This record gives sequence, structure tokens and C-alpha cells, in this order.
Amino acid sequence: MDSNLVIQPPTGGQAFDASQVPLYYSRKTADILHKYGPGPRVHFHMGLFAPGSAPNTTVSQRVLKRRIVESQEAIVEHAARTWGAYANPPGRLLDIGCGVGGGSLYWAQEHGAQVTGITIAADHIPVIQDFARQAGVADRVTPLLADAHTFTTNHRFDAAYANESSGYMDRERLFRMAARVLKPGGWFGIQEHFICRPEWTGFIDGYYKTRLGTLTEYISAANAAGFHLEQDEDVTDRVAEFWVQSMAWNTAELDRVENTGAPSAWSLERLRESTITHGKLFRIWRDHALETRLLLFRLDGGN
Repeated sequence: MDSNLVIQPPTGGQAFDASQVPLYYSRKTADILHKYGPGPRVHFHMGLFAPGSAPNTTVSQRVLKRRIVESQEAIVEHAARTWGAYANPPGRLLDIGCGVGGGSLYWAQEHGAQVTGITIAADHIPVIQDFARQAGVADRVTPLLADAHTFTTNHRFDAAYANESSGYMDRERLFRMAARVLKPGGWFGIQEHFICRPEWTGFIDGYYKTRLGTLTEYISAANAAGFHLEQDEDVTDRVAEFWVQSMAWNTAELDRVENTGAPSAWSLERLRESTITHGKLFRIWRDHALETRLLLFRLDGGN
């Protein structure tokens, strides 16, 4: 590796503070809508690019944004297809950590599911409700303010979905909750990042206020709750490009604000910090210090 590109891992690390997660997402709402909106399907997760793809970044900010959003939609669609949702769509689905509702709207619009989306950010509820109305699925998307660890319901779901949200949760409690609310034989699909080189844990967890784990940890927690791993797809190489495109968008936004004085949901300080960090994140994903995987777990007891 070029010695000029070596990133020095941070030393030490801070303990995970769950109380900071709702505040983090509430503060991020305006940023998310500005960068990934206008919606109604707005996502806040990495996206999927074609194998070996490296699209030109010397294009307009509008083109960069379109690519980013299309890649986010692509990974959700890819997961749904490989998990069998097109052949056998879930009638009732629980979206765990639903953000501003992009995934919930996807499952309702594309697969006709009755979706319950749970979030710990209260200000996301009216945003999701408004987006669901715009998308014509207000009758099929129900956002709830709830903690995934303690969530209870009288319903039983055919499927559960957690897109880059499980990293904020206690895995054992998460899988126990999923086992309580799923029908026997129901599936739990997860898109998440997994630690391969522990020295990077502090950097990632500190930046995103998260608590990432290992694949072994997830499988152990799932098995203890009565799930078995049915599919495991490593998409790290296909999502690494997301950081390049996102970094290019940040740079374009920084240029726009500095050169024109135009308003932005992001401060100049935040834009500069994010742009620098994205370069590190790309190298972390490129070198598989972390891996992004699509996991499909099946609850035992079905036919």
C-alpha cells in the first residue's frame, strides 16, 4: 500500500452511549433530506454499484445525487430479490430502525406489504407519514416511536427488516424481540457492516455513534433466539464505491456553498469533516477492514 495512504487507527475508544442515538438521528434529519431527498423514498444507508464499477465523479452534483439515490434503491431491491420477496412477498413486515421511511415505503409500494416501521427519533414520525401520503401508501405504512429492544405488538409479522440499524442495538435483545413478533418460519433480513479489523472499531463507532459487531456475534445471538442463517452475501466490494460518489457530492456541495454563499443543511465545518472522513471510509471498505453483508435469518418452526 502507498505509505501516503496509510491511515493511523485511533487508540482507545469510548463506551457506547445508547442515549445519544435518538439525538444523533434527530440532528441528522435535515442533512439526510438535503442530500438524499426530496423523496418520498429517502434512504440513509450505503448503496450497491455494479461489480468493478467506478463512475466518473467529474460530473454535476445533480448527477452524483441521482447515482447515490439509485444505488441505495438498488441494494434494497437486490436484497429483496435474493431473499425471495418477489416470488413470495411478505404480507406484514416490521422495519426495525426505519429512519425517514425509505425502506418502509419500498416494501409497501413494490411488494404490497403492510409495514410497521419503528424509530427512536420522534421527529421522523411526521416525516414518514407525509412521505407515505405522497407515495399513496399511507394505508400500508404505520410508523411508530418505539425501542426495538422492548417493542411488543399483538400482530405477528411474516418478515422483519433492519437496514444498517442493528449496529445501534444489543444483538441478543434484538433477535429475541424479532423471535417474539415473527411467525414461525418468518425471515429477518439484515444489511449491516461487520468488524474484520478491530483496531478500526473506535473510529467507526465514534463517527456514527454506533456499536458495530462481528458476524460471529450476530450468528450466535440469532441461534440463541431460534434463528438459523439461511443466506450470507458479502457486498463490500460493490458498496465501497458509495463513499467515492458521496465524497464527490460533499465536495460539490462545499464548492457550491463557498463560491455562491447558497444555503445548505450542512455547515462548512461539517462538510469539510465529512469529506475528509469519506476518504478514510472508502479505504476501510476497499481493504475489507469492515465488510458489508446482506444476511437472511429464518425463524425455526416453519414448514
